[in-house]
Amino acid sequence: MIESLELTSIPAEDEALRASVRAFLDEALDGVPADVRARSWMGYDADFSRRLAAKGWLGLTLPKEYGGGGRSSFARFVVVEELLSAGAPVTAHWIADRQSGPLIHKYGSEVQKKFYLPRICRGEAFFCIGMSEPNSGSDLASVTTRAVRTDSGWKLNGRKIWTTNAYRSHYMIALVRTSGEPADRHKGLSQMIVDLSLQGVTVRPIHDITGDAHFCEVFFDDVMLGDDALIGAEGSGWEQVTAELAFERSGPERIYSTLVLLDEWFAFLGRDMPVDDGHVALLGRMASQLCVLRAMAISVTEKLARGESPVVEAALVKDLGTEFEQQMPLLIADSLGDDPDRPVPSVLLKTLAYVTQISPSFSLRGGTREILRGMIARGLGLR
Repeated sequence: MIESLELTSIPAEDEALRASVRAFLDEALDGVPADVRARSWMGYDADFSRRLAAKGWLGLTLPKEYGGGGRSSFARFVVVEELLSAGAPVTAHWIADRQSGPLIHKYGSEVQKKFYLPRICRGEAFFCIGMSEPNSGSDLASVTTRAVRTDSGWKLNGRKIWTTNAYRSHYMIALVRTSGEPADRHKGLSQMIVDLSLQGVTVRPIHDITGDAHFCEVFFDDVMLGDDALIGAEGSGWEQVTAELAFERSGPERIYSTLVLLDEWFAFLGRDMPVDDGHVALLGRMASQLCVLRAMAISVTEKLARGESPVVEAALVKDLGTEFEQQMPLLIADSLGDDPDRPVPSVLLKTLAYVTQISPSFSLRGGTREILRGMIARGLGLR
């Protein structure tokens, strides 16, 4: 059964991070237009990621002995909330910091921890997610990419798709089949760390409707991996990937992807046109939804801070957050359309156009709406 989400607050010692992060971002993003900042966790800037690392803001939840901050999940929540609210370009380090590092720390060997975690914390190792495959849809358990044991390790064959930022990443954590057949479902699945510079790896970027090429298809043709590529125990991949998805779905990025657009529209209302009752009602509707979603996300963060794996709770926040994020550009467009003769700043129109184009992907990334609602229904005992 799904556990209750108890109302909680961010501890004072973690909340204290906010002022310094905000001051850093005010300087780092000075002059960057809203339509660029709206890309945020699709915005790539490796130098920016390394500047965050130099501040100690990557790997915040990882132990200090591996180069991390030794802080709680609340500390990371505060930093991420500020990054996304400002529209910082975080995609270079995003996957490594959010889930690859914590996954390696939880399940990896000591050798893996000592090698990868300090590099993640320094902004020197960027990761991508190797879960989805062609012809598998959202059925993650049907993966066919296979790793076969050899005298020196593993031989990997198969392909992955929708692999965000693979062409700019150093490593992939891939869910692969090490025994059995796809019909065996969860049995025989394992996770491997794949060095994307190895012979036999081919990465092909896929352009989306916005013109960006962060999506990729990745091919593995007789890629030779060492024994140390395996994370955790062979055959434990499903348990591990489920825990990884809790990290992926629980953060504030599931409610803040469109916040730059909301801020830009709010500034336009206050600067360039009178605010009427309709605007007030719409702003109140958005603000109330955002407050509730934020409170839920903080409650999920508390479970992570306690060492729990709130898979179903994170799915609930992700589903509701996605719905909110997809509604926002439509509601703002309708509001602007109510007064078609009033000129709208070009930067607001560009920001609205980008978010409108990219928003359909919000309910695909991190798990489709249908899959998430099935998980929620099971957690509530409804199926």
